[in-house]
Amino acid sequence: MELIKYLPPETGKLLLVLFLSFLIGMEREEHKAVEGKYSFGGVRTFPLIGLIGYSLALVSGSQLLPLIIGFAVVASFLLLSYWHKLSSSAAGVTTEMSGLATFLVGALICYGHLWVATTLCVASLLLLDLKGALERLALRVAATEILTLAKFLLLTGVILPVLPNREFSRFHVNPFKTWLVVVAISAISYASYVLQKVTKEQRGLVLSALLGGAYSSTATTVVMARRAAREKHPHLLAGGILMASGMMYLRLAALVTLFNRQLMSVLIGPFLVLAALAIGAGWLWTRVPEDNPLAVEPEYEPRNPLEFLTAFLFAALFVAMLVATQLAATYLGKAGINTLAAVMGLADVDPFIMGMTQATGVLISVKIAAVATLIAASANNAAKGVYAFALADRKTGIQGMAFLLALAALGLVPIFWLGS
Repeated sequence: MELIKYLPPETGKLLLVLFLSFLIGMEREEHKAVEGKYSFGGVRTFPLIGLIGYSLALVSGSQLLPLIIGFAVVASFLLLSYWHKLSSSAAGVTTEMSGLATFLVGALICYGHLWVATTLCVASLLLLDLKGALERLALRVAATEILTLAKFLLLTGVILPVLPNREFSRFHVNPFKTWLVVVAISAISYASYVLQKVTKEQRGLVLSALLGGAYSSTATTVVMARRAAREKHPHLLAGGILMASGMMYLRLAALVTLFNRQLMSVLIGPFLVLAALAIGAGWLWTRVPEDNPLAVEPEYEPRNPLEFLTAFLFAALFVAMLVATQLAATYLGKAGINTLAAVMGLADVDPFIMGMTQATGVLISVKIAAVATLIAASANNAAKGVYAFALADRKTGIQGMAFLLALAALGLVPIFWLGS
């Protein structure tokens, strides 16, 4: 311990440079041994590159020109290595890029960016070591899925930051918060969409119901009801429909928590109880033996949730709900808001409930918003019950409608103690 006091302050940084660059060099050394071909550098070269980066950053100080020149010199050696590989028909450039990353690791540590340097090293090691897995993933991912991800990044990283975060008009419309709601709903739907794609080959109908409910319980109900009209599995499909609606409450709980924790503090109990009852009862019902014991495979293929027209339409509906809520609160009172909740619940529950998160504490009280939210969710369950009865075979339709109407009635029970 006494010896540490006499060590130069740069000792720790030098040791970190050597350690991180040695890890990259060791990974490249193993790669060279496995491939049996020419490859630039190894456990000695990469630590030297890291030390060169550190030393140049140290002598450069605040002047970046010497560091840039040193980077260019190291890059020229790496370019020669790549040219040599091209001449031997081995055109991979990964090792040369690793050398440049190692140089930057040394420079970053010298400037005190230890976390960034360590993260850069770890990311480089993962990318190098997971070559096979990443290449297989690239082959499995369709071009349309890359476009879907690009749309999500456009919604979140391009459009959202440029919108003004202030209120306009007497209806308190905030463009940034409006689009943030769109992004949140798109993110949850997109996450469910990705999970359904990833588990396509392994999932059964129960998992499809859960993931579909997180994506869209209404769409899942319609798909399962139409399938029930063709197949004789009333217990399995009616139970799946109920489970999807149970997932709706968890989805709404996540969204309300993001935008109004005061409202969620009132709704968290009812939402969790209703979700547990619906998912638990639905799962138990799927375990009831069928007259037709043949296995059922999932058929539901989710649609891409990230369509620009859908996003802008939802934003418009959200703004319309804000305006309608303020008008109802001003001119019709509590009864008007509850009527609006029931009507909107029959169509699309998300815009109305997201509107409630923005109106709570500004236009209406927490209790009024909580009651309206429960009414909208129950109305939505009742509407799905009608869809199930109309689209499924008689037995599944009766069971599905009975379950969803019962869930809708249970969803209204908390209103009595909220109104007291």
